[in-house]
Amino acid sequence: MNRAAVNAREETPGGTPGGRSLRPLTGLLAAEVVSLTGTRVSAVALPWFVLVTTGSASQTGLVAFCEMAPYVVVKAFAGPMVDRVGPRAVSWTADSVSAVAAGLVPLLHSMDLLSFWVLLVLVAIVGAVRGPGDLAKHIMVPEAAERSRVPLERATGLAGVAERLASTVGPAAGGALVALLGSMTGLIVNAVCFALGSLIIALALPRGMGQAAGQEPGPEGEKEPGYWRRFGEGLVFLRGEPLLLTVIIVVGITNLLDAAFNALLVPVWAKESGGGPGAIGVIGSVWGSAAVCGSLIASAMAHRLRRRIVFFAGFLLAGAPRFLILAFGAPMWMVLVVFAVGGFGGGFLNPILGAISFERVPRRLLGRVGALGDSLAWAGIPLGGLIAGVAVASFGLVPVLVAGGTAYFLTTNLAGLRPEWREMDRLRGKGRASDAPAAEVVRPAR
Repeated sequence: MNRAAVNAREETPGGTPGGRSLRPLTGLLAAEVVSLTGTRVSAVALPWFVLVTTGSASQTGLVAFCEMAPYVVVKAFAGPMVDRVGPRAVSWTADSVSAVAAGLVPLLHSMDLLSFWVLLVLVAIVGAVRGPGDLAKHIMVPEAAERSRVPLERATGLAGVAERLASTVGPAAGGALVALLGSMTGLIVNAVCFALGSLIIALALPRGMGQAAGQEPGPEGEKEPGYWRRFGEGLVFLRGEPLLLTVIIVVGITNLLDAAFNALLVPVWAKESGGGPGAIGVIGSVWGSAAVCGSLIASAMAHRLRRRIVFFAGFLLAGAPRFLILAFGAPMWMVLVVFAVGGFGGGFLNPILGAISFERVPRRLLGRVGALGDSLAWAGIPLGGLIAGVAVASFGLVPVLVAGGTAYFLTTNLAGLRPEWREMDRLRGKGRASDAPAAEVVRPAR
Protein backbone atom coordinates (compact mmCIF):
# COMPACT_ATOMS: atom_id res chain seq x y z
CA MET A 1 0.00 0.00 0.00
CA ASN A 2 1.38 3.43 -0.91
CA ARG A 3 1.93 6.26 1.60
CA ALA A 4 -0.98 8.33 0.26
CA ALA A 5 -3.41 5.48 0.91
CA VAL A 6 -2.05 5.05 4.42
CA ASN A 7 -2.48 8.75 5.15
CA ALA A 8 -6.02 8.69 3.78
CA ARG A 9 -6.86 5.80 6.08
CA GLU A 10 -5.38 7.50 9.11
CA GLU A 11 -7.09 10.84 8.50
CA THR A 12 -10.59 9.41 8.32
CA PRO A 13 -12.01 9.86 11.81
CA GLY A 14 -14.71 7.24 11.46
CA GLY A 15 -12.23 4.55 10.59
CA THR A 16 -13.60 3.92 7.07
CA PRO A 17 -11.08 5.04 4.46
CA GLY A 18 -12.48 7.40 1.88
CA GLY A 19 -16.01 7.05 3.24
CA ARG A 20 -18.34 8.51 5.80
CA SER A 21 -19.81 6.52 8.68
CA LEU A 22 -22.56 7.89 10.92
CA ARG A 23 -22.05 5.08 13.41
CA PRO A 24 -20.20 7.21 16.01
CA LEU A 25 -22.92 9.85 16.16
CA THR A 26 -25.92 7.54 15.86
CA GLY A 27 -24.51 5.20 18.51
CA LEU A 28 -23.95 8.04 20.95
CA LEU A 29 -27.38 9.55 20.30
CA ALA A 30 -29.06 6.15 20.70
CA ALA A 31 -27.44 5.70 24.10
CA GLU A 32 -28.52 9.22 25.05
CA VAL A 33 -32.13 8.67 24.01
CA VAL A 34 -32.40 5.34 25.84
CA SER A 35 -30.90 6.50 29.14
CA LEU A 36 -32.74 9.84 29.14
CA THR A 37 -36.06 8.16 28.34
CA GLY A 38 -35.61 5.91 31.35
CA THR A 39 -34.85 8.93 33.53
CA ARG A 40 -37.97 10.74 32.31
CA VAL A 41 -40.12 7.65 32.95
CA SER A 42 -38.70 7.53 36.47
CA ALA A 43 -39.51 11.24 36.93
CA VAL A 44 -43.20 10.26 36.71
CA ALA A 45 -43.11 6.84 38.40
CA LEU A 46 -40.92 7.65 41.42
CA PRO A 47 -42.78 10.73 42.75
CA TRP A 48 -46.10 8.96 42.23
CA PHE A 49 -44.85 5.90 44.12
CA VAL A 50 -43.66 8.02 47.04
CA LEU A 51 -46.83 10.14 47.10
CA VAL A 52 -49.13 7.10 47.04
CA THR A 53 -47.20 5.07 49.60
CA THR A 54 -46.44 7.88 52.05
CA GLY A 55 -49.19 10.42 51.35
CA SER A 56 -46.63 13.16 52.04
CA ALA A 57 -45.80 15.92 49.58
CA SER A 58 -42.79 16.93 51.70
CA GLN A 59 -41.32 13.42 51.54
CA THR A 60 -41.92 13.39 47.78
CA GLY A 61 -40.00 16.66 47.50
CA LEU A 62 -37.21 15.25 49.68
CA VAL A 63 -36.79 12.31 47.31
CA ALA A 64 -36.43 14.70 44.36
CA PHE A 65 -33.90 16.78 46.28
CA CYS A 66 -31.87 13.68 47.24
CA GLU A 67 -31.51 12.82 43.56
CA MET A 68 -30.71 16.25 42.16
CA ALA A 69 -28.39 17.56 44.89
CA PRO A 70 -25.83 14.70 44.51
CA TYR A 71 -26.19 15.02 40.73
CA VAL A 72 -25.09 18.66 40.79
CA VAL A 73 -22.37 18.29 43.45
CA VAL A 74 -20.72 15.15 42.07
CA LYS A 75 -20.85 16.43 38.50
CA ALA A 76 -19.00 19.58 39.55
CA PHE A 77 -15.98 17.54 40.67
CA ALA A 78 -16.18 14.73 38.08
CA GLY A 79 -14.47 16.55 35.20
CA PRO A 80 -10.83 15.65 35.95
CA MET A 81 -11.82 12.02 36.48
CA VAL A 82 -13.73 11.88 33.18
CA ASP A 83 -10.80 13.43 31.32
CA ARG A 84 -8.31 11.04 32.89
CA VAL A 85 -10.32 7.79 32.68
CA GLY A 86 -12.06 8.55 29.39
CA PRO A 87 -15.72 9.45 28.76
CA ARG A 88 -16.58 6.10 27.19
CA ALA A 89 -15.54 4.08 30.25
CA VAL A 90 -17.18 6.55 32.62
CA SER A 91 -20.44 6.53 30.64
CA TRP A 92 -21.00 2.77 30.54
CA THR A 93 -19.83 2.35 34.13
CA ALA A 94 -22.17 5.07 35.40
CA ASP A 95 -25.14 3.64 33.50
CA SER A 96 -24.36 0.16 34.84
CA VAL A 97 -24.29 1.37 38.45
CA SER A 98 -27.48 3.37 37.85
CA ALA A 99 -29.18 0.25 36.48
CA VAL A 100 -28.29 -1.74 39.59
CA ALA A 101 -29.35 1.00 42.04
CA ALA A 102 -32.59 1.71 40.16
CA GLY A 103 -33.37 -2.00 39.88
CA LEU A 104 -32.97 -2.47 43.63
CA VAL A 105 -35.95 -0.19 44.30
CA PRO A 106 -38.63 -2.51 42.82
CA LEU A 107 -36.71 -5.60 43.99
CA LEU A 108 -36.56 -4.51 47.63
CA HIS A 109 -40.14 -3.27 47.46
CA SER A 110 -41.33 -6.69 46.28
CA MET A 111 -39.51 -8.24 49.25
CA ASP A 112 -41.02 -5.67 51.66
CA LEU A 113 -37.52 -4.42 52.53
CA LEU A 114 -37.71 -0.92 51.06
CA SER A 115 -37.84 1.62 53.86
CA PHE A 116 -38.01 5.33 53.09
CA TRP A 117 -34.40 5.90 54.14
CA VAL A 118 -33.17 3.04 51.94
CA LEU A 119 -35.07 4.63 49.05
CA LEU A 120 -33.32 7.94 49.69
CA VAL A 121 -29.91 6.25 49.62
CA LEU A 122 -30.65 4.43 46.34
CA VAL A 123 -32.02 7.59 44.73
CA ALA A 124 -28.93 9.53 45.86
CA ILE A 125 -26.67 6.88 44.32
CA VAL A 126 -28.52 7.14 41.01
CA GLY A 127 -28.23 10.93 41.08
CA ALA A 128 -24.54 10.85 42.01
CA VAL A 129 -23.52 8.52 39.16
CA ARG A 130 -25.86 10.10 36.62
CA GLY A 131 -23.87 13.35 36.81
CA PRO A 132 -20.58 11.90 35.49
CA GLY A 133 -22.50 9.66 33.07
CA ASP A 134 -24.39 12.54 31.47
CA LEU A 135 -21.20 14.61 31.34
CA ALA A 136 -19.30 11.79 29.64
CA LYS A 137 -21.90 11.42 26.88
CA HIS A 138 -22.01 15.18 26.38
CA ILE A 139 -18.27 15.63 25.86
CA MET A 140 -18.17 12.81 23.27
CA VAL A 141 -20.39 14.84 20.92
CA PRO A 142 -17.56 16.79 19.17
CA GLU A 143 -15.55 13.60 18.61
CA ALA A 144 -18.63 11.85 17.26
CA ALA A 145 -19.24 14.81 14.92
CA GLU A 146 -15.65 14.67 13.64
CA ARG A 147 -15.74 10.92 13.10
CA SER A 148 -19.12 11.15 11.35
CA ARG A 149 -18.05 14.25 9.34
CA VAL A 150 -21.04 16.24 10.55
CA PRO A 151 -20.95 20.02 11.25
CA LEU A 152 -20.70 20.76 14.97
CA GLU A 153 -23.97 22.73 15.14
CA ARG A 154 -25.75 19.85 13.39
CA ALA A 155 -24.32 17.31 15.83
CA THR A 156 -25.26 19.42 18.86
CA GLY A 157 -28.66 20.01 17.28
CA LEU A 158 -29.23 16.27 16.92
CA ALA A 159 -28.13 15.81 20.52
CA GLY A 160 -30.75 18.40 21.43
CA VAL A 161 -33.32 16.47 19.40
CA ALA A 162 -32.41 13.32 21.33
CA GLU A 163 -32.91 15.12 24.64
CA ARG A 164 -36.17 16.74 23.56
CA LEU A 165 -37.47 13.45 22.17
CA ALA A 166 -36.74 11.65 25.42
CA SER A 167 -38.35 14.50 27.35
CA THR A 168 -41.49 14.14 25.23
CA VAL A 169 -41.78 10.36 24.99
CA GLY A 170 -40.53 9.55 28.51
CA PRO A 171 -43.22 11.36 30.54
CA ALA A 172 -45.98 10.11 28.24
CA ALA A 173 -44.71 6.53 28.51
CA GLY A 174 -44.20 6.91 32.25
CA GLY A 175 -47.73 8.17 32.76
CA ALA A 176 -49.20 5.32 30.71
CA LEU A 177 -47.12 2.68 32.50
CA VAL A 178 -48.00 4.02 35.95
CA ALA A 179 -51.68 4.26 35.09
CA LEU A 180 -51.93 0.79 33.56
CA LEU A 181 -49.31 -1.31 35.35
CA GLY A 182 -48.29 0.63 38.44
CA SER A 183 -45.30 2.73 39.45
CA MET A 184 -42.99 -0.25 40.02
CA THR A 185 -43.24 -1.11 36.32
CA GLY A 186 -42.00 2.35 35.45
CA LEU A 187 -39.03 1.96 37.80
CA ILE A 188 -38.18 -1.42 36.24
CA VAL A 189 -38.24 0.20 32.80
CA ASN A 190 -35.87 2.89 34.12
CA ALA A 191 -33.37 0.24 35.25
CA VAL A 192 -33.62 -1.58 31.91
CA CYS A 193 -33.01 1.65 30.01
CA PHE A 194 -29.87 2.37 32.03
CA ALA A 195 -28.57 -1.16 31.32
CA LEU A 196 -29.33 -0.83 27.60
CA GLY A 197 -27.62 2.57 27.42
CA SER A 198 -24.51 1.06 29.03
CA LEU A 199 -24.43 -1.75 26.47
CA ILE A 200 -24.78 0.66 23.54
CA ILE A 201 -21.83 2.75 24.74
CA ALA A 202 -19.67 -0.31 25.45
CA LEU A 203 -20.44 -2.27 22.28
CA ALA A 204 -21.88 -0.03 19.55
CA LEU A 205 -19.40 2.86 19.42
CA PRO A 206 -16.35 2.47 17.15
CA ARG A 207 -13.18 1.13 18.73
CA GLY A 208 -10.97 3.90 20.07
CA MET A 209 -13.76 6.44 20.52
CA GLY A 210 -14.10 8.20 23.87
CA GLN A 211 -10.61 7.57 25.16
CA ALA A 212 -8.90 9.57 27.90
CA ALA A 213 -7.89 13.12 26.95
CA GLY A 214 -4.20 13.65 26.28
CA GLN A 215 -2.17 15.65 28.76
CA GLU A 216 0.43 18.18 27.73
CA PRO A 217 3.90 16.78 28.48
CA GLY A 218 5.70 18.55 31.34
CA PRO A 219 9.44 18.88 32.00
CA GLU A 220 11.38 15.64 32.03
CA GLY A 221 10.90 13.77 35.30
CA GLU A 222 7.78 15.73 36.32
CA LYS A 223 4.93 13.57 37.58
CA GLU A 224 1.57 13.49 35.83
CA PRO A 225 -0.69 16.19 37.36
CA GLY A 226 -3.01 15.02 40.09
CA TYR A 227 -6.73 15.48 40.51
CA TRP A 228 -6.68 18.95 42.11
CA ARG A 229 -4.25 20.35 39.57
CA ARG A 230 -6.48 19.10 36.77
CA PHE A 231 -9.50 20.58 38.52
CA GLY A 232 -7.65 23.88 38.91
CA GLU A 233 -6.78 23.96 35.21
CA GLY A 234 -10.47 23.78 34.37
CA LEU A 235 -11.30 26.51 36.87
CA VAL A 236 -8.52 28.79 35.58
CA PHE A 237 -9.64 28.30 32.00
CA LEU A 238 -13.28 29.02 32.81
CA ARG A 239 -12.38 32.19 34.71
CA GLY A 240 -10.56 33.44 31.61
CA GLU A 241 -13.53 32.97 29.26
CA PRO A 242 -15.97 35.88 29.78
CA LEU A 243 -18.47 34.56 27.21
CA LEU A 244 -18.71 31.12 28.82
CA LEU A 245 -19.07 32.66 32.28
CA THR A 246 -21.84 34.97 31.06
CA VAL A 247 -23.63 32.03 29.42
CA ILE A 248 -23.39 30.01 32.64
CA ILE A 249 -24.85 32.86 34.73
CA VAL A 250 -27.74 33.44 32.33
CA VAL A 251 -28.52 29.72 31.99
CA GLY A 252 -28.21 29.24 35.75
CA ILE A 253 -30.86 31.88 36.43
CA THR A 254 -33.20 30.59 33.71
CA ASN A 255 -32.75 26.99 34.92
CA LEU A 256 -33.86 28.04 38.41
CA LEU A 257 -36.90 29.80 36.95
CA ASP A 258 -37.68 26.79 34.73
CA ALA A 259 -37.44 24.42 37.71
CA ALA A 260 -39.82 26.61 39.71
CA PHE A 261 -42.21 26.80 36.76
CA ASN A 262 -42.29 23.07 35.98
CA ALA A 263 -42.09 21.66 39.49
CA LEU A 264 -44.62 23.91 41.21
CA LEU A 265 -46.17 26.78 39.24
CA VAL A 266 -47.68 24.63 36.48
CA PRO A 267 -49.18 22.05 38.88
CA VAL A 268 -50.67 24.83 41.06
CA TRP A 269 -52.06 26.54 37.94
CA ALA A 270 -53.56 23.24 36.75
CA LYS A 271 -55.25 22.70 40.13
CA GLU A 272 -56.58 26.25 40.49
CA SER A 273 -57.76 26.47 36.87
CA GLY A 274 -59.56 23.11 37.05
CA GLY A 275 -57.49 21.57 34.27
CA GLY A 276 -56.01 18.91 36.51
CA PRO A 277 -53.21 16.51 35.59
CA GLY A 278 -54.52 16.26 32.04
CA ALA A 279 -53.70 19.91 31.42
CA ILE A 280 -50.16 19.39 32.67
CA GLY A 281 -49.70 16.47 30.28
CA VAL A 282 -51.16 18.33 27.30
CA ILE A 283 -49.05 21.47 27.63
CA GLY A 284 -45.96 19.34 28.32
CA SER A 285 -46.54 17.28 25.18
CA VAL A 286 -47.17 20.38 23.07
CA TRP A 287 -44.00 22.04 24.38
CA GLY A 288 -41.89 18.90 23.88
CA SER A 289 -43.18 18.17 20.37
CA ALA A 290 -42.56 21.76 19.25
CA ALA A 291 -39.08 21.66 20.82
CA VAL A 292 -38.25 18.52 18.83
CA CYS A 293 -39.27 20.33 15.62
CA GLY A 294 -37.15 23.34 16.56
CA SER A 295 -34.15 21.15 17.35
CA LEU A 296 -34.48 19.30 14.03
CA ILE A 297 -34.53 22.57 12.09
CA ALA A 298 -31.62 23.86 14.18
CA SER A 299 -29.59 20.73 13.43
CA ALA A 300 -30.08 21.35 9.71
CA MET A 301 -29.70 25.16 9.57
CA ALA A 302 -28.00 26.46 12.74
CA HIS A 303 -24.50 26.36 11.22
CA ARG A 304 -25.71 28.90 8.62
CA LEU A 305 -27.48 31.31 10.99
CA ARG A 306 -26.23 34.19 13.10
CA ARG A 307 -25.95 32.67 16.54
CA ARG A 308 -26.51 35.78 18.60
CA ILE A 309 -29.78 36.71 16.88
CA VAL A 310 -31.16 33.17 16.97
CA PHE A 311 -30.07 32.65 20.58
CA PHE A 312 -31.87 35.68 22.01
CA ALA A 313 -34.89 35.22 19.75
CA GLY A 314 -35.19 31.67 21.06
CA PHE A 315 -35.07 32.86 24.67
CA LEU A 316 -37.60 35.61 23.90
CA LEU A 317 -40.08 32.99 22.66
CA ALA A 318 -39.32 30.29 25.23
CA GLY A 319 -39.11 32.39 28.40
CA ALA A 320 -41.49 35.03 29.69
CA PRO A 321 -44.59 34.36 27.49
CA ARG A 322 -45.45 31.00 29.12
CA PHE A 323 -45.33 32.55 32.62
CA LEU A 324 -47.52 35.47 31.59
CA ILE A 325 -50.10 33.44 29.64
CA LEU A 326 -50.81 31.35 32.75
CA ALA A 327 -50.95 34.46 34.95
CA PHE A 328 -53.57 36.19 32.82
CA GLY A 329 -56.05 33.27 32.82
CA ALA A 330 -56.10 32.87 29.03
CA PRO A 331 -58.22 30.13 27.41
CA MET A 332 -56.59 26.73 26.89
CA TRP A 333 -56.21 27.08 23.13
CA MET A 334 -54.19 30.26 23.62
CA VAL A 335 -52.04 28.60 26.29
CA LEU A 336 -51.26 25.77 23.87
CA VAL A 337 -50.31 28.21 21.10
CA VAL A 338 -47.89 30.05 23.40
CA PHE A 339 -46.33 26.79 24.59
CA ALA A 340 -45.97 25.52 21.02
CA VAL A 341 -44.21 28.72 19.93
CA GLY A 342 -42.06 28.71 23.05
CA GLY A 343 -41.04 25.09 22.63
CA PHE A 344 -40.10 25.73 19.01
CA GLY A 345 -37.90 28.66 20.02
CA GLY A 346 -36.35 26.69 22.86
CA GLY A 347 -35.31 23.98 20.42
CA PHE A 348 -32.69 26.32 18.92
CA LEU A 349 -30.89 27.07 22.20
CA ASN A 350 -28.95 23.92 23.06
CA PRO A 351 -27.37 23.47 19.60
CA ILE A 352 -25.91 26.98 19.82
CA LEU A 353 -24.79 26.60 23.44
CA GLY A 354 -23.14 23.26 22.72
CA ALA A 355 -21.31 24.49 19.64
CA ILE A 356 -19.95 27.55 21.47
CA SER A 357 -18.66 25.43 24.34
CA PHE A 358 -17.04 22.81 22.12
CA GLU A 359 -15.35 25.48 19.98
CA ARG A 360 -13.89 27.43 22.87
CA VAL A 361 -12.79 24.62 25.20
CA PRO A 362 -9.75 22.48 24.28
CA ARG A 363 -10.50 18.76 23.97
CA ARG A 364 -8.27 17.84 26.91
CA LEU A 365 -10.23 20.25 29.18
CA LEU A 366 -13.75 19.37 28.03
CA GLY A 367 -14.52 17.15 31.01
CA ARG A 368 -13.39 19.45 33.80
CA VAL A 369 -14.66 22.69 32.21
CA GLY A 370 -17.95 21.06 31.20
CA ALA A 371 -18.46 19.64 34.69
CA LEU A 372 -17.89 23.00 36.37
CA GLY A 373 -20.04 24.89 33.89
CA ASP A 374 -22.93 22.44 33.99
CA SER A 375 -22.93 22.23 37.77
CA LEU A 376 -22.95 26.02 38.16
CA ALA A 377 -25.76 26.26 35.61
CA TRP A 378 -27.75 23.54 37.41
CA ALA A 379 -27.05 24.75 40.95
CA GLY A 380 -30.43 26.44 41.32
CA ILE A 381 -32.54 23.56 40.00
CA PRO A 382 -32.90 21.69 43.32
CA LEU A 383 -34.03 24.96 44.93
CA GLY A 384 -36.47 26.14 42.25
CA GLY A 385 -39.52 24.30 43.55
CA LEU A 386 -38.75 25.16 47.18
CA ILE A 387 -38.42 28.90 46.46
CA ALA A 388 -41.56 28.92 44.30
CA GLY A 389 -43.53 27.09 47.00
CA VAL A 390 -42.65 29.66 49.64
CA ALA A 391 -43.40 32.53 47.24
CA VAL A 392 -46.81 31.16 46.19
CA ALA A 393 -47.76 30.54 49.82
CA SER A 394 -46.82 34.14 50.67
CA PHE A 395 -48.07 36.10 47.66
CA GLY A 396 -50.28 33.84 45.57
CA LEU A 397 -49.85 32.23 42.14
CA VAL A 398 -50.48 35.17 39.81
CA PRO A 399 -47.93 37.60 41.34
CA VAL A 400 -45.28 34.85 41.33
CA LEU A 401 -45.98 34.01 37.68
CA VAL A 402 -45.71 37.69 36.71
CA ALA A 403 -42.50 38.09 38.72
CA GLY A 404 -41.03 34.93 37.18
CA GLY A 405 -41.82 36.06 33.64
CA THR A 406 -40.38 39.51 34.31
CA ALA A 407 -37.20 38.03 35.77
CA TYR A 408 -36.86 35.74 32.75
CA PHE A 409 -37.26 38.63 30.32
CA LEU A 410 -34.79 40.88 32.12
CA THR A 411 -32.21 38.13 32.55
CA THR A 412 -32.13 37.10 28.92
CA ASN A 413 -32.47 40.55 27.36
CA LEU A 414 -30.39 42.80 29.61
CA ALA A 415 -27.61 40.22 29.58
CA GLY A 416 -27.65 40.40 25.79
CA LEU A 417 -26.39 43.98 25.97
CA ARG A 418 -23.05 42.86 27.39
CA PRO A 419 -20.09 42.95 24.93
CA GLU A 420 -19.14 39.28 25.50
CA TRP A 421 -22.00 38.10 23.32
CA ARG A 422 -20.24 39.44 20.21
CA GLU A 423 -17.86 36.50 20.61
CA MET A 424 -20.61 33.98 19.77
CA ASP A 425 -19.83 33.93 16.05
CA ARG A 426 -16.08 34.60 16.17
CA LEU A 427 -14.82 30.98 16.20
CA ARG A 428 -17.50 29.32 14.11
CA GLY A 429 -16.12 27.29 11.26
CA LYS A 430 -12.58 27.33 12.66
CA GLY A 431 -12.70 23.94 14.39
CA ARG A 432 -12.38 23.24 18.05
CA ALA A 433 -10.17 25.16 20.45
CA SER A 434 -6.46 24.49 20.49
CA ASP A 435 -5.11 21.90 22.92
CA ALA A 436 -2.34 24.22 24.01
CA PRO A 437 -1.69 24.47 27.76
CA ALA A 438 -4.41 26.31 29.64
CA ALA A 439 -2.28 29.37 30.34
CA GLU A 440 -1.76 29.82 26.61
CA VAL A 441 -5.38 29.26 25.67
CA VAL A 442 -6.93 31.77 28.03
CA ARG A 443 -7.31 35.18 26.37
CA PRO A 444 -9.50 38.15 27.20
CA ALA A 445 -12.51 38.70 24.99
CA ARG A 446 -11.99 41.13 22.15
